[in-house]
Amino acid sequence: MREILAALINDTSRQMLLLATAIDDQDATRCMHLAHYSKGACANLGANAAADLFREIERRAARHDFRECKDALGRLAGEVEVLRSEASTL
Repeated sequence: MREILAALINDTSRQMLLLATAIDDQDATRCMHLAHYSKGACANLGANAAADLFREIERRAARHDFRECKDALGRLAGEVEVLRSEASTL
């Protein structure tokens, strides 16, 4: 489980970097695609708080609300740190 969680954290961290660029570029389609992919990965492993934040980014991007996307991405960074901390205790 530790390895699976580590892979999720690494992948999510990479996706967040791509998502930050898509938000800065105000590319709604790319934001929605990246958020959707990551939302599913997190949900499949029970990282529900992270999945919820990706869902929020996906919805906000569809409305071209990039300021709120950036805010949610910041909260997501905190959630990934929580996951990282929890993974270290496994």
